[in-house]
Amino acid sequence: MPRPVEMIVSGTPQIAKYHAAKNIHLFSGAFYLCYQQGFINWLEESNPDSLIVEANPRYLSTSSAVKWMRARGRKVIGWGLGSPRLSPPLAGFRQRGRLSFLSQFDALIAYSQRGADEYSALGFPREKIFVAHNSVSPAPEKKADHKPQTIDRATILFVGRLQVRKRIDYLLRACAEMKSNPRLIIVGDGPERAALESLAKEVYPAAVFAGAKHGAEIKPYFAEADLFVLPGTGGLAVQEAMSHGLPVIVAKGDGTQDDLVRAENGWQINPEDFGALVSTMQNALSDIARLRRMVRVLSNCFRRDQHSKDGECICGCVE
Repeated sequence: MPRPVEMIVSGTPQIAKYHAAKNIHLFSGAFYLCYQQGFINWLEESNPDSLIVEANPRYLSTSSAVKWMRARGRKVIGWGLGSPRLSPPLAGFRQRGRLSFLSQFDALIAYSQRGADEYSALGFPREKIFVAHNSVSPAPEKKADHKPQTIDRATILFVGRLQVRKRIDYLLRACAEMKSNPRLIIVGDGPERAALESLAKEVYPAAVFAGAKHGAEIKPYFAEADLFVLPGTGGLAVQEAMSHGLPVIVAKGDGTQDDLVRAENGWQINPEDFGALVSTMQNALSDIARLRRMVRVLSNCFRRDQHSKDGECICGCVE
């Protein structure tokens, strides 16, 4: 189970066979380590033909699991976000340690092209690295280009867990900077909700906190919005917003955004840069007709004639 500091809500898979593990957490911060108790017992019970594990050297039981698989002539795949360059001190030593850890895997799966490039730059064989994009979504059920070309007041949408790292406080303050006074709808719940509602009363009382919504409950919010904004890192709601034909403003994070967001469908900004968020929102809301063109690109993204000759979709989807 995730630790409280991770602020993750857990669910139980409805299809896969689920076996709860016991994690023993050691130290914290940069020195954090985790030992997954009972890993070998689980392998002996399940007897897998292949194994996929998180490519994280902080998990102390992984190497033992790899050895168990190797002794039986079976393959092990690592998956992860990538391997960003480390900063001094001891950067070279730590980089070599990472490569030694990764070298035990038969292949690596990265969430993004950036992650794949980082693994390759570290020294892992490029031909053994594969990209599995962080999520996929179907095409919108209805085209979203019916919205008017001009509106008196744009609607901005945020969907996600209300956590500090999502920087919803920046979004509230940025809306207060907009002369157009946009409608702001915040969908989600989490540990920061009370603090954010208190902040909203001070800086942007018009903000609406809709609470957590799932499945069919959330569709009307996407249909109503003109722009989706994620000012902090993380959040699969970006992909969901794009699948509903919404242009996006999103902070650069683990590299999945690089594979999705481009000039035809939105904007990327540096995380923790409030000024960039304000200026980008002002730019986006200054031209509603441009937002509508982005909507049409996203809504038509699965049409063959919207793709370039080399097969790359101009909206960011993956064929």
